[in-house]
Amino acid sequence: MRRKGHALAGMSTIAWKEAADHFSSARFHFVMLLVILTAFGSVYGAIGEIKNTIGQDPFLFLRLLTTAKDPVPSFVAFLGFLLPLVSIALAFDSVNGEYSRRTMSRILAQPIYRDALLFGKFLGGMIVLALCLLTLWLLMTGLGILTLGLPPSGPEIARGLAFLVACLAYAGVWLAMALLFSTIFRQAATSALAALALWLVFAIFWGMIAHALTIALAPIDPTNPMTLVNAVEMQSALARISPNTLFSETAQALLNPQTRALGLVFMDQMEGAIPGAPLPFSQSALLIWPQLSGMVAAMLLIFTGAYVTFQRQEVRA
Repeated sequence: MRRKGHALAGMSTIAWKEAADHFSSARFHFVMLLVILTAFGSVYGAIGEIKNTIGQDPFLFLRLLTTAKDPVPSFVAFLGFLLPLVSIALAFDSVNGEYSRRTMSRILAQPIYRDALLFGKFLGGMIVLALCLLTLWLLMTGLGILTLGLPPSGPEIARGLAFLVACLAYAGVWLAMALLFSTIFRQAATSALAALALWLVFAIFWGMIAHALTIALAPIDPTNPMTLVNAVEMQSALARISPNTLFSETAQALLNPQTRALGLVFMDQMEGAIPGAPLPFSQSALLIWPQLSGMVAAMLLIFTGAYVTFQRQEVRA
């Protein structure tokens, strides 16, 4: 039977309803309160460290995001740790929650296709993440102006906005991952545990796994220096399977303008470079383009898996 109407009809309605439900949920309020408190803590420690150690620096606002003071990590490190948790909290019960509440058949009985339902749920989560990240970025900018007494420069604003886009792509990967597990498992607790387990693997254990795989697949021969080069390149490639690695490399290149490479660099490649000179924003954007493209591609690929799985599921009243 041929479908009538556009497949994505009603998607915007579902997206805004999902966003409104997220904004009004106690679970989301608790997670965002945790993010804001950790942001204030990291900024407070960074301000003290900046005032003590940094004099004339053209990128003070960027230092505000990357400077850490023991035992408090930097703001970027907090985001890398907490953004997956926020995304998982938003989507781990997006689909199976409708089944458990017996509302899935009622929704699909309306003139709404499965395409629009899944796209709307994902888009609603992305709207919430985008608004929260924008609010957090503006809050950090305001705190920087109040504490440092200086407005951010044009390059700092450009790098900050690019970092905001990278954060949204990184969070979107985990939002799509939680949505995928929500379509695979019918129990919300199971999908949440699966998403958290995968996050723990990538956040804590993937570096060790990549190192072990490199030793097994590319052993180093002491008499051949090229085997060491091949091993380093393989370990970097394996590490970049993790979204956490892609995000950390993107943040490093954007928020540290002195970063000129994100991998193995030979001396002849540094010929003509001025030591310590910051890269212009355009060059940093080119440097992080593969990492940013990788996160966007992973988000689309995982969402495609969730889409195919949801389309093949049987919905009963």
